[in-house]
Amino acid sequence: MTAALMALVQGELLDARKAQDKDRVLLLSTVLSEIKNREIEVGRDLTDEDVVEVLRRAIKRRRESIEMYVQAGREELAEVERREASALEQWLPAAPSEEEIRAAVRAVVDAGVSALGAVMGKVMPQFKGRADGTVINRIVREELGSGP
Repeated sequence: MTAALMALVQGELLDARKAQDKDRVLLLSTVLSEIKNREIEVGRDLTDEDVVEVLRRAIKRRRESIEMYVQAGREELAEVERREASALEQWLPAAPSEEEIRAAVRAVVDAGVSALGAVMGKVMPQFKGRADGTVINRIVREELGSGP
C-alpha cells in the first residue's frame, strides 16, 4: 500500500480512537486488516488500484447486507451498514458520470459490438476501480435495448 494512503487511514484511525468513536475505530481497523491481508495474499506492496479494489469489495459486502437486513425488517442494522458503506466511499476515487459511461458504451456499440458480454468486456477495463459494475451493466442494457 502506498505510504501516503496508509498514513492517512492510520491517522484517521488514531483520530477515531482519540475521539472514542468505537464504530469508526472498528470500521477503520477492519479495513486496514483487509488491506494488509490483501497485501500478504499478493505478496507485494499494494498499488492504489489494489486498495480501491479492497474498498469496493468491502462496500459491496455492506450493500448486500443492507438488502438482507431490509428484507428481514431489521432497518436499524441496515442503517449501520449504510453508514459504514458511506464512510468507506470517501476513500474511493471520484466515480465517472453516467454520461461518461454511456459515451464509452455507445463508442463500443458503434464499433459493431452488440453482445452484452462483449460490450461489458470492452467497457469494464476503462472504468476499473472507478465505477460500479452494476451501473455499467444497467447502462449497457439500456443502450442495447435490452431494458433493465
